[in-house]
Amino acid sequence: MTNRGDQARGEQMGDSGLVRRGRKIAAQPRARQRSLGQMAAAIGVIAFAALALVGPTGVSAWADSRQKLEHREAELAELRAERDRIANRVDLLDPDNADPDLVGELLRNNLNVAHPDEIVVPRD
Repeated sequence: MTNRGDQARGEQMGDSGLVRRGRKIAAQPRARQRSLGQMAAAIGVIAFAALALVGPTGVSAWADSRQKLEHREAELAELRAERDRIANRVDLLDPDNADPDLVGELLRNNLNVAHPDEIVVPRD
């Protein structure tokens, strides 16, 4: 504690710590620890904010994920159409109810067969 006589001799207490005859006295360890803790907390908040923007689940990753999702949905639609086309072709090849035109087309293309009344013209 200071009294009026100490203050008159040049010792005074300021906001930034103790000052004695124009020189600063070292800050208290608690104050230094508190400022280091506040600095660590600020760095932590900044790190979390940066991760929220550019991290693996951040805003930029969301945009990439949305773009990938749209691409994969389009690819899925194409694959479903292909599957439906193949399923229709399998239904047409059902032995109990085969489509004669399709059976003839497949025989000609895959087995190189022809009817006796057909004329084969080779491509050269």
